[in-house]
Parts: sequence; structure tokens; C-alpha cells
Amino acid sequence: MIVLDEVSKVYQGADGEVRALDGVGLSVADGEFVAVRGPSGSGKSTLLLVMGGMVRPTSGTVTIDDRRLYSLSPAERARLRAERIGFVFQLFHLVPYLSAVDNVLVPVLAGMRRDRDEAASVLRRLEMGERLHHRPRELSTGECQRVALARALIKRPDIILADEPTGNLDPENAAAVMGYLADFHRDGGTVLVVSHDALAERYADRTVHLDRGRIVPERPQA
Repeated sequence: MIVLDEVSKVYQGADGEVRALDGVGLSVADGEFVAVRGPSGSGKSTLLLVMGGMVRPTSGTVTIDDRRLYSLSPAERARLRAERIGFVFQLFHLVPYLSAVDNVLVPVLAGMRRDRDEAASVLRRLEMGERLHHRPRELSTGECQRVALARALIKRPDIILADEPTGNLDPENAAAVMGYLADFHRDGGTVLVVSHDALAERYADRTVHLDRGRIVPERPQA
């Protein structure tokens, strides 16, 4: 279980404080699929990075299975991320000179044959079997996102944190990526997707609404 207790994140900007998160309390159960929605600038990406151990909150605590994330040393936190968490980003962050297979292998830092076979297998499951040796510039936007998802899955994580994973995709590719995340969830994985649109809600067990760094009740429809 992931638990955020009164988590705030404050940045110092040119015009004063920017409160990206403001006393957020949130629990995500093991095996749950949670969508986080909110307008641009609501703190969604900051929330994801704080949950994933990549950005230290200004105050409050983040625990994963009763381990206080930011009480761990940087090395321990990096190990936990490597072993338990897969990240999927809107901008993919693929290495431009590596093939699809080699991009998938980056998180495991290995090049043995069985690792390459597993990376190829994951890509084939994502319908990328004919693109294994293509570089990012040779792939479509939707294909790049599938490589990014395969890179997260290769570690066999317990948790996937996805930041606007469909933001650059057309409706068909967006639905495909969400379907793959739903498959991971059905296999017992925990998924948290932040998005400004409604697509993720169709797949999620529940939706959390974020506005100006705070969790707010869902507004009733008129």
C-alpha cells in the first residue's frame, strides 16, 4: 500500500512560493487502479514524482508497505524504485540512438541473451514485434509510448506510475496503452495514472480529483 499523509511540496519561484501540493492525504491499496485528474498546474505530476521517490516533499510522509520513503537513504530509495516501481512518462524519455529492444533493457542494465529475449517478448505482447530493432526516430508516437511502457514492464514491478501516458496519442493508440495498463492491473499490479482527460477513468477503480495542490470532491454534473 502507498500512503501519503499531509504531503506538501513548496517551490520557491521568482514571484514567491509555489505550493504544488498542499496537505495531500491519499492511500492506494495493493492491486488498485487509481486515476488522478485535474487541470494543468494542479500538481498531478508533482504528486506522481513524490509517490515514486523522485521528489522529496517539503512536509508530510510517504510510505510504501509501511516503509517511510524519504527516511531511506538515496541508495535505498533508488533500489526500491528499481525493484518495485515502473514509470511511464508522456514524453517517453527514450534513448535516441538505441533500438526498441535496447531502450527496454535500459532499466535492467543488462545485455545477456535471456534479457534481450524477455525484452523482445514484452514488446511483442505490446504488438511491437516488427519494430524490435527500430530506433525512436523510426517509430510513430504511439509506438514510442509502447516502448516506454515495455521499459516499465521489463522490471516486473509491483507498481506503475504513469504521467499523462496518452497525452500525445491519438484516440486509438491512447485506448491501446490504457488497455495494456489495465492488463497489468488485472494481473495484480497497482496502477496510478495522472491525466487531465477522462479516458483513464474508464479503466480505474476510482478517480481522485486534484485542484491547486489539494484533493477535492468530484463536482456533480449539471
